[in-house]
Amino acid sequence: MHAKEKFNKAAQEKIVDKDFRQKMGVVLDKLVQNQQHGALEFSNLAIAKQRAAYTKWKVAENLDKYLVDFEGSVIRKGGKVIWAYDAQNALSEIDSIIARLKAKKIVKSKAEIFDEIGLNKHFRSKSLKLTETDFGEYILDLMGEKSYHPIIPSLNQSVQAVGSILNTKIKSSLEANLDEWASDVRAEIRPCFYEADIGISGANFLIADSGLVAISENQGNARLSFAFAKTHIIIASIDQILPTISDLELFFSLLSTHATGQQFATYNTITGPPTRDDKEGPTEFIVILLDNGRSNILATQEQRQALSCIQCGACSNVCPIFKIAGGDANYQSYRSGPIGQIVAPLQQGFQEYQYLSNLSTTCGKCTDVCPVNIDIHNHLLRNRHENLVQGFEKTGEKFAWYTWKKFMLSRKTLNRPAAIKNFTLKQFYKSEWGESREFPKIAEKSFNQLWREKIGIK
Repeated sequence: MHAKEKFNKAAQEKIVDKDFRQKMGVVLDKLVQNQQHGALEFSNLAIAKQRAAYTKWKVAENLDKYLVDFEGSVIRKGGKVIWAYDAQNALSEIDSIIARLKAKKIVKSKAEIFDEIGLNKHFRSKSLKLTETDFGEYILDLMGEKSYHPIIPSLNQSVQAVGSILNTKIKSSLEANLDEWASDVRAEIRPCFYEADIGISGANFLIADSGLVAISENQGNARLSFAFAKTHIIIASIDQILPTISDLELFFSLLSTHATGQQFATYNTITGPPTRDDKEGPTEFIVILLDNGRSNILATQEQRQALSCIQCGACSNVCPIFKIAGGDANYQSYRSGPIGQIVAPLQQGFQEYQYLSNLSTTCGKCTDVCPVNIDIHNHLLRNRHENLVQGFEKTGEKFAWYTWKKFMLSRKTLNRPAAIKNFTLKQFYKSEWGESREFPKIAEKSFNQLWREKIGIK
Protein backbone atom coordinates (compact mmCIF):
# COMPACT_ATOMS: atom_id res chain seq x y z
CA MET A 1 0.00 0.00 0.00
CA HIS A 2 1.25 3.47 -0.94
CA ALA A 3 2.33 5.73 1.95
CA LYS A 4 -0.44 8.22 1.09
CA GLU A 5 -3.08 5.48 1.20
CA LYS A 6 -1.80 4.33 4.60
CA PHE A 7 -1.98 7.89 5.91
CA ASN A 8 -5.50 8.42 4.57
CA LYS A 9 -6.70 5.19 6.15
CA ALA A 10 -5.16 5.98 9.55
CA ALA A 11 -6.31 9.61 9.46
CA GLN A 12 -9.91 8.71 8.61
CA GLU A 13 -10.03 6.39 11.61
CA LYS A 14 -8.79 9.12 13.94
CA ILE A 15 -10.95 11.91 12.52
CA VAL A 16 -14.19 10.07 13.37
CA ASP A 17 -12.93 9.08 16.84
CA LYS A 18 -14.35 11.88 18.99
CA ASP A 19 -12.81 10.60 22.21
CA PHE A 20 -9.35 10.53 20.64
CA ARG A 21 -9.75 14.01 19.17
CA GLN A 22 -10.87 15.39 22.52
CA LYS A 23 -7.92 13.78 24.31
CA MET A 24 -5.43 15.05 21.73
CA GLY A 25 -6.93 18.52 21.87
CA VAL A 26 -6.69 18.74 25.67
CA VAL A 27 -3.08 17.50 25.85
CA LEU A 28 -1.80 19.57 22.92
CA ASP A 29 -3.57 22.70 24.14
CA LYS A 30 -1.96 22.18 27.56
CA LEU A 31 1.48 21.92 25.94
CA VAL A 32 0.81 25.14 24.04
CA GLN A 33 -0.24 26.90 27.27
CA ASN A 34 2.90 25.67 29.01
CA GLN A 35 5.02 26.95 26.15
CA GLN A 36 3.36 30.36 26.23
CA HIS A 37 3.83 30.58 30.00
CA GLY A 38 7.47 29.48 29.77
CA ALA A 39 8.16 32.05 27.05
CA LEU A 40 7.38 34.81 29.57
CA GLU A 41 10.72 34.04 31.25
CA PHE A 42 12.53 35.54 28.24
CA SER A 43 13.03 39.27 28.50
CA ASN A 44 12.80 39.41 24.69
CA LEU A 45 11.80 36.14 23.05
CA ALA A 46 11.89 37.59 19.55
CA ILE A 47 15.57 38.54 19.88
CA ALA A 48 16.40 35.12 21.37
CA LYS A 49 14.76 33.42 18.38
CA GLN A 50 16.60 35.72 15.97
CA ARG A 51 19.94 34.86 17.61
CA ALA A 52 19.17 31.15 17.40
CA ALA A 53 18.03 31.44 13.78
CA TYR A 54 21.23 33.26 12.84
CA THR A 55 23.40 30.63 14.54
CA LYS A 56 21.62 27.80 12.73
CA TRP A 57 21.83 29.69 9.44
CA LYS A 58 25.57 30.09 9.94
CA VAL A 59 25.86 26.35 10.62
CA ALA A 60 23.89 25.39 7.50
CA GLU A 61 25.97 27.69 5.31
CA ASN A 62 29.23 26.26 6.69
CA LEU A 63 28.13 22.75 7.63
CA ASP A 64 31.12 21.01 6.03
CA LYS A 65 33.54 23.08 8.11
CA TYR A 66 31.71 22.54 11.40
CA LEU A 67 31.39 18.80 10.84
CA VAL A 68 35.12 18.46 10.16
CA ASP A 69 35.86 20.62 13.22
CA PHE A 70 33.65 18.35 15.34
CA GLU A 71 35.29 15.20 14.03
CA GLY A 72 38.75 16.59 14.66
CA SER A 73 37.86 17.64 18.20
CA VAL A 74 36.45 14.20 19.04
CA ILE A 75 39.47 12.36 17.61
CA ARG A 76 41.95 14.59 19.43
CA LYS A 77 40.25 13.68 22.70
CA GLY A 78 40.41 9.96 21.98
CA GLY A 79 36.91 9.41 20.61
CA LYS A 80 35.78 8.08 17.25
CA VAL A 81 33.49 9.49 14.58
CA ILE A 82 31.76 7.30 11.99
CA TRP A 83 30.05 8.80 8.95
CA ALA A 84 26.85 7.07 7.86
CA TYR A 85 25.38 7.89 4.46
CA ASP A 86 21.98 6.33 5.18
CA ALA A 87 20.06 4.31 7.76
CA GLN A 88 21.34 0.95 6.54
CA ASN A 89 24.91 2.20 6.70
CA ALA A 90 24.39 3.35 10.31
CA LEU A 91 22.88 0.01 11.34
CA SER A 92 25.75 -1.85 9.69
CA GLU A 93 28.28 0.20 11.66
CA ILE A 94 26.43 -0.52 14.91
CA ASP A 95 26.45 -4.24 14.08
CA SER A 96 30.21 -4.08 13.58
CA ILE A 97 30.72 -2.43 16.97
CA ILE A 98 28.53 -5.02 18.69
CA ALA A 99 30.37 -7.89 16.99
CA ARG A 100 33.77 -6.44 17.90
CA LEU A 101 32.81 -6.03 21.55
CA LYS A 102 30.84 -9.29 21.70
CA ALA A 103 28.15 -7.21 23.41
CA LYS A 104 25.14 -9.03 24.79
CA LYS A 105 23.19 -6.35 26.66
CA ILE A 106 22.34 -2.92 25.29
CA VAL A 107 20.37 -0.02 26.76
CA LYS A 108 19.12 3.02 24.86
CA SER A 109 17.41 6.32 25.57
CA LYS A 110 14.74 8.13 23.53
CA ALA A 111 15.58 9.95 20.31
CA GLU A 112 13.67 10.54 17.08
CA ILE A 113 16.65 9.41 15.08
CA PHE A 114 16.25 5.83 16.34
CA ASP A 115 12.83 5.61 14.71
CA GLU A 116 14.33 7.09 11.56
CA ILE A 117 16.86 4.30 11.14
CA GLY A 118 14.60 1.56 12.53
CA LEU A 119 16.97 0.69 15.36
CA ASN A 120 14.56 -1.29 17.54
CA LYS A 121 13.25 -3.40 14.68
CA HIS A 122 16.81 -4.11 13.56
CA PHE A 123 17.89 -5.22 17.04
CA ARG A 124 14.87 -7.46 17.45
CA SER A 125 15.66 -9.16 14.14
CA LYS A 126 19.15 -9.90 15.48
CA SER A 127 17.74 -11.30 18.76
CA LEU A 128 19.85 -8.83 20.74
CA LYS A 129 18.80 -7.88 24.29
CA LEU A 130 17.79 -4.24 23.99
CA THR A 131 16.21 -2.32 26.85
CA GLU A 132 14.23 0.89 26.31
CA THR A 133 14.84 3.24 29.22
CA ASP A 134 12.42 6.10 28.52
CA PHE A 135 9.09 5.49 30.29
CA GLY A 136 6.90 6.26 27.27
CA GLU A 137 9.12 4.41 24.82
CA TYR A 138 9.33 1.45 27.20
CA ILE A 139 5.55 1.14 27.20
CA LEU A 140 5.36 1.44 23.41
CA ASP A 141 8.08 -1.16 23.03
CA LEU A 142 6.08 -3.58 25.17
CA MET A 143 3.03 -2.89 23.01
CA GLY A 144 4.92 -3.13 19.74
CA GLU A 145 3.72 0.38 18.82
CA LYS A 146 5.49 3.42 17.35
CA SER A 147 5.99 6.83 18.89
CA TYR A 148 3.01 9.14 18.54
CA HIS A 149 4.44 12.51 19.54
CA PRO A 150 8.02 13.87 19.52
CA ILE A 151 7.89 14.77 23.23
CA ILE A 152 5.19 12.47 24.61
CA PRO A 153 5.64 9.25 22.61
CA SER A 154 2.77 7.32 24.24
CA LEU A 155 0.29 10.20 23.99
CA ASN A 156 -2.29 8.10 22.11
CA GLN A 157 -2.40 5.27 24.65
CA SER A 158 -5.23 5.05 27.16
CA VAL A 159 -4.70 4.57 30.90
CA GLN A 160 -6.41 1.20 30.65
CA ALA A 161 -4.13 0.04 27.84
CA VAL A 162 -0.99 1.10 29.72
CA GLY A 163 -2.14 -0.57 32.93
CA SER A 164 -3.02 -3.76 31.09
CA ILE A 165 0.32 -4.09 29.28
CA LEU A 166 2.33 -3.35 32.45
CA ASN A 167 0.29 -5.90 34.35
CA THR A 168 0.91 -8.51 31.64
CA LYS A 169 4.61 -7.84 31.11
CA ILE A 170 5.98 -6.83 34.52
CA LYS A 171 3.13 -7.83 36.86
CA SER A 172 2.28 -4.26 37.81
CA SER A 173 -1.02 -3.94 39.68
CA LEU A 174 -4.08 -3.05 37.61
CA GLU A 175 -5.04 -0.57 40.35
CA ALA A 176 -1.64 1.18 40.27
CA ASN A 177 -1.45 4.93 39.64
CA LEU A 178 1.13 6.74 37.52
CA ASP A 179 3.69 7.03 40.31
CA GLU A 180 3.40 3.32 41.03
CA TRP A 181 3.78 2.48 37.36
CA ALA A 182 6.91 4.61 37.19
CA SER A 183 8.29 2.86 40.28
CA ASP A 184 7.57 -0.59 38.81
CA VAL A 185 9.18 0.28 35.48
CA ARG A 186 12.18 1.79 37.27
CA ALA A 187 12.66 -1.40 39.27
CA GLU A 188 12.51 -3.42 36.05
CA ILE A 189 14.96 -1.23 34.13
CA ARG A 190 17.49 -0.24 36.80
CA PRO A 191 19.51 -3.52 36.77
CA CYS A 192 19.85 -3.22 32.99
CA PHE A 193 21.85 0.00 33.37
CA TYR A 194 24.41 -1.74 35.57
CA GLU A 195 24.74 -4.77 33.31
CA ALA A 196 24.87 -3.01 29.94
CA ASP A 197 27.81 -3.55 27.61
CA ILE A 198 26.75 -0.70 25.32
CA GLY A 199 24.71 2.42 25.99
CA ILE A 200 23.15 4.13 23.00
CA SER A 201 21.84 7.68 23.12
CA GLY A 202 20.85 10.39 20.73
CA ALA A 203 22.04 13.97 20.99
CA ASN A 204 20.29 17.29 21.06
CA PHE A 205 23.37 19.22 20.02
CA LEU A 206 26.94 18.50 18.87
CA ILE A 207 29.56 21.12 19.79
CA ALA A 208 31.92 21.66 16.88
CA ASP A 209 34.89 23.35 18.55
CA SER A 210 35.13 21.01 21.56
CA GLY A 211 33.88 17.64 20.30
CA LEU A 212 31.26 17.43 23.03
CA VAL A 213 27.69 16.12 22.94
CA ALA A 214 24.78 17.86 24.70
CA ILE A 215 21.73 15.90 25.84
CA SER A 216 18.58 17.43 27.36
CA GLU A 217 16.03 15.24 29.17
CA ASN A 218 13.60 15.06 32.10
CA GLN A 219 13.86 11.45 33.28
CA GLY A 220 17.60 11.01 33.75
CA ASN A 221 17.56 7.75 31.79
CA ALA A 222 19.72 9.06 28.95
CA ARG A 223 22.55 9.86 31.36
CA LEU A 224 22.20 6.46 33.04
CA SER A 225 22.19 4.73 29.66
CA PHE A 226 25.89 5.40 29.23
CA ALA A 227 26.99 5.97 32.85
CA PHE A 228 27.78 2.30 33.53
CA ALA A 229 28.26 0.92 30.00
CA LYS A 230 31.76 0.29 28.71
CA THR A 231 30.94 1.84 25.33
CA HIS A 232 28.83 4.91 24.61
CA ILE A 233 27.43 5.16 21.07
CA ILE A 234 25.82 8.45 20.07
CA ILE A 235 23.70 8.50 16.93
CA ALA A 236 23.17 12.05 15.70
CA SER A 237 22.25 13.74 12.45
CA ILE A 238 24.67 16.07 10.69
CA ASP A 239 22.38 19.08 11.23
CA GLN A 240 22.61 19.01 15.04
CA ILE A 241 25.90 20.91 15.13
CA LEU A 242 26.40 24.12 17.12
CA PRO A 243 29.60 26.16 16.75
CA THR A 244 30.61 26.58 20.41
CA ILE A 245 29.60 25.47 23.90
CA SER A 246 28.53 29.04 24.70
CA ASP A 247 25.60 28.54 22.30
CA LEU A 248 24.06 25.96 24.62
CA GLU A 249 22.67 28.47 27.11
CA LEU A 250 20.39 29.88 24.41
CA PHE A 251 19.49 26.59 22.72
CA PHE A 252 18.90 24.59 25.89
CA SER A 253 16.45 27.22 27.13
CA LEU A 254 14.65 27.59 23.79
CA LEU A 255 14.36 23.82 23.45
CA SER A 256 12.93 23.21 26.93
CA THR A 257 10.57 26.18 26.76
CA HIS A 258 9.09 25.21 23.40
CA ALA A 259 8.96 21.50 24.19
CA THR A 260 7.42 21.49 27.68
CA GLY A 261 7.32 25.09 28.94
CA GLN A 262 10.24 24.62 31.35
CA GLN A 263 13.04 27.14 31.74
CA PHE A 264 15.47 24.24 31.54
CA ALA A 265 14.94 20.51 31.33
CA THR A 266 15.57 18.57 34.54
CA TYR A 267 18.81 17.02 33.28
CA ASN A 268 21.18 18.73 30.83
CA THR A 269 24.27 16.65 30.20
CA ILE A 270 27.41 17.60 28.32
CA THR A 271 29.62 14.61 27.63
CA GLY A 272 32.53 13.60 25.45
CA PRO A 273 35.42 11.16 25.09
CA PRO A 274 36.83 9.87 28.41
CA THR A 275 39.91 11.58 29.83
CA ARG A 276 42.79 10.12 31.86
CA ASP A 277 41.31 11.56 35.04
CA ASP A 278 37.95 9.83 34.56
CA LYS A 279 37.56 7.06 37.09
CA GLU A 280 34.04 6.09 36.02
CA GLY A 281 31.94 6.03 32.90
CA PRO A 282 32.48 4.56 29.42
CA THR A 283 35.96 3.82 28.16
CA GLU A 284 34.93 4.14 24.52
CA PHE A 285 33.10 7.08 22.93
CA ILE A 286 31.72 6.68 19.39
CA VAL A 287 29.63 9.20 17.44
CA ILE A 288 27.77 8.04 14.33
CA LEU A 289 26.96 11.05 12.14
CA LEU A 290 23.94 10.31 9.97
CA ASP A 291 23.17 12.02 6.68
CA ASN A 292 20.19 10.00 5.37
CA GLY A 293 19.02 12.56 2.83
CA ARG A 294 19.93 15.72 4.72
CA SER A 295 22.47 16.57 2.05
CA ASN A 296 19.52 16.73 -0.35
CA ILE A 297 17.96 19.42 1.84
CA LEU A 298 21.28 21.23 2.15
CA ALA A 299 21.54 21.30 -1.65
CA THR A 300 18.26 23.22 -1.97
CA GLN A 301 18.99 26.87 -1.31
CA GLU A 302 15.37 27.76 -0.52
CA GLN A 303 14.61 24.76 1.71
CA ARG A 304 17.93 24.61 3.55
CA GLN A 305 16.48 26.49 6.50
CA ALA A 306 14.53 23.33 7.48
CA LEU A 307 17.81 21.91 8.82
CA SER A 308 17.64 24.48 11.62
CA CYS A 309 15.00 22.42 13.46
CA ILE A 310 15.87 21.59 17.10
CA GLN A 311 13.10 18.97 17.42
CA CYS A 312 11.08 20.66 20.16
CA GLY A 313 7.74 19.53 18.73
CA ALA A 314 6.14 22.97 19.12
CA CYS A 315 4.94 23.09 15.50
CA SER A 316 3.11 19.77 15.92
CA ASN A 317 1.34 21.04 19.05
CA VAL A 318 -0.28 23.96 17.22
CA CYS A 319 -0.95 22.20 13.91
CA PRO A 320 -4.70 21.60 13.30
CA ILE A 321 -3.91 18.64 10.99
CA PHE A 322 -1.70 16.93 13.57
CA LYS A 323 -4.37 17.47 16.21
CA ILE A 324 -7.21 15.75 14.32
CA ALA A 325 -5.43 13.32 11.99
CA GLY A 326 -3.15 11.58 14.45
CA GLY A 327 0.49 11.61 15.43
CA ASP A 328 3.92 10.44 14.34
CA ALA A 329 3.07 6.90 13.26
CA ASN A 330 0.26 8.01 10.94
CA TYR A 331 2.50 10.19 8.80
CA GLN A 332 4.35 7.13 7.40
CA SER A 333 7.62 9.07 7.50
CA TYR A 334 10.75 9.70 9.56
CA ARG A 335 9.25 12.87 10.98
CA SER A 336 5.73 14.10 11.59
CA GLY A 337 4.04 17.44 12.01
CA PRO A 338 4.69 20.50 9.86
CA ILE A 339 8.51 20.22 9.92
CA GLY A 340 8.26 16.56 8.94
CA GLN A 341 6.02 17.50 6.04
CA ILE A 342 8.82 19.70 4.72
CA VAL A 343 11.80 17.41 5.15
CA ALA A 344 10.26 14.01 4.35
CA PRO A 345 9.74 14.62 0.61
CA LEU A 346 13.20 16.19 0.36
CA GLN A 347 14.86 13.32 2.25
CA GLN A 348 12.84 10.38 1.02
CA GLY A 349 11.69 11.53 -2.42
CA PHE A 350 8.77 13.55 -3.77
CA GLN A 351 7.26 10.72 -5.76
CA GLU A 352 6.36 8.75 -2.63
CA TYR A 353 5.98 11.49 -0.02
CA GLN A 354 4.82 14.63 -1.82
CA TYR A 355 1.35 14.17 -0.27
CA LEU A 356 2.78 15.26 3.11
CA SER A 357 3.31 18.82 1.88
CA ASN A 358 -0.42 19.04 1.14
CA LEU A 359 -1.40 18.14 4.71
CA SER A 360 -1.50 21.75 5.81
CA THR A 361 -3.94 24.62 6.04
CA THR A 362 -0.90 26.97 5.79
CA CYS A 363 -2.38 28.90 8.71
CA GLY A 364 1.13 29.93 9.80
CA LYS A 365 0.84 28.90 13.46
CA CYS A 366 3.83 26.57 13.05
CA THR A 367 5.97 29.43 11.74
CA ASP A 368 4.91 31.73 14.57
CA VAL A 369 5.81 29.24 17.32
CA CYS A 370 9.11 27.95 15.87
CA PRO A 371 12.01 28.79 18.25
CA VAL A 372 14.47 29.19 15.37
CA ASN A 373 12.16 31.14 13.02
CA ILE A 374 11.82 28.48 10.32
CA ASP A 375 9.38 29.76 7.69
CA ILE A 376 7.51 26.46 7.85
CA HIS A 377 4.24 27.17 6.07
CA ASN A 378 5.97 28.87 3.15
CA HIS A 379 8.42 25.97 2.85
CA LEU A 380 5.38 23.70 2.49
CA LEU A 381 4.20 25.88 -0.40
CA ARG A 382 7.64 25.62 -1.96
CA ASN A 383 7.44 21.85 -1.66
CA ARG A 384 4.11 21.89 -3.48
CA HIS A 385 5.67 23.96 -6.24
CA GLU A 386 8.60 21.53 -6.45
CA ASN A 387 6.14 18.67 -6.79
CA LEU A 388 4.66 20.38 -9.86
CA VAL A 389 8.11 21.12 -11.30
CA GLN A 390 9.10 17.47 -10.98
CA GLY A 391 5.88 16.40 -12.69
CA PHE A 392 4.46 14.23 -9.90
CA GLU A 393 0.97 15.77 -9.96
CA LYS A 394 -1.56 13.22 -11.15
CA THR A 395 -3.50 13.76 -14.37
CA GLY A 396 -6.76 13.59 -12.43
CA GLU A 397 -5.64 16.38 -10.11
CA LYS A 398 -4.55 18.54 -13.05
CA PHE A 399 -7.91 18.04 -14.72
CA ALA A 400 -9.78 18.81 -11.49
CA TRP A 401 -7.96 22.10 -10.97
CA TYR A 402 -8.27 22.99 -14.66
CA THR A 403 -12.03 22.45 -14.38
CA TRP A 404 -12.17 24.48 -11.16
CA LYS A 405 -10.32 27.36 -12.81
CA LYS A 406 -12.66 27.37 -15.79
CA PHE A 407 -15.64 27.19 -13.46
CA MET A 408 -14.48 30.12 -11.32
CA LEU A 409 -13.60 32.32 -14.30
CA SER A 410 -17.00 31.91 -15.95
CA ARG A 411 -19.72 34.29 -14.70
CA LYS A 412 -22.34 32.31 -16.60
CA THR A 413 -21.31 29.09 -14.83
CA LEU A 414 -21.16 30.72 -11.40
CA ASN A 415 -24.70 32.02 -11.84
CA ARG A 416 -26.16 28.63 -12.73
CA PRO A 417 -28.78 27.15 -10.36
CA ALA A 418 -27.40 25.89 -7.05
CA ALA A 419 -28.66 22.36 -7.67
CA ILE A 420 -26.48 22.04 -10.77
CA LYS A 421 -23.41 23.42 -8.98
CA ASN A 422 -23.92 21.15 -5.99
CA PHE A 423 -24.25 18.10 -8.21
CA THR A 424 -21.15 19.01 -10.24
CA LEU A 425 -18.94 19.63 -7.21
CA LYS A 426 -20.03 16.42 -5.54
CA GLN A 427 -19.22 14.39 -8.64
CA PHE A 428 -15.74 15.87 -8.96
CA TYR A 429 -14.63 16.09 -5.32
CA LYS A 430 -16.63 13.54 -3.33
CA SER A 431 -13.74 11.06 -3.08
CA GLU A 432 -11.37 13.76 -1.84
CA TRP A 433 -13.92 15.15 0.61
CA GLY A 434 -14.33 11.79 2.31
CA GLU A 435 -17.36 9.81 3.42
CA SER A 436 -17.43 10.91 7.07
CA ARG A 437 -18.12 14.59 6.36
CA GLU A 438 -21.28 16.11 4.96
CA PHE A 439 -20.63 17.78 1.62
CA PRO A 440 -21.17 21.56 1.84
CA LYS A 441 -24.14 23.04 0.02
CA ILE A 442 -23.70 26.04 -2.25
CA ALA A 443 -25.93 29.06 -1.63
CA GLU A 444 -29.03 29.36 -3.80
CA LYS A 445 -27.79 32.62 -5.27
CA SER A 446 -24.27 33.87 -5.96
CA PHE A 447 -22.99 37.18 -4.59
CA ASN A 448 -23.20 38.59 -8.11
CA GLN A 449 -26.88 37.69 -8.36
CA LEU A 450 -27.66 39.11 -4.91
CA TRP A 451 -25.83 42.35 -5.72
CA ARG A 452 -27.64 42.76 -9.03
CA GLU A 453 -30.97 42.27 -7.31
CA LYS A 454 -30.05 44.79 -4.64
CA ILE A 455 -29.17 47.58 -7.08
CA GLY A 456 -31.87 46.62 -9.60
CA ILE A 457 -29.76 45.26 -12.46
CA LYS A 458 -31.17 42.35 -14.43
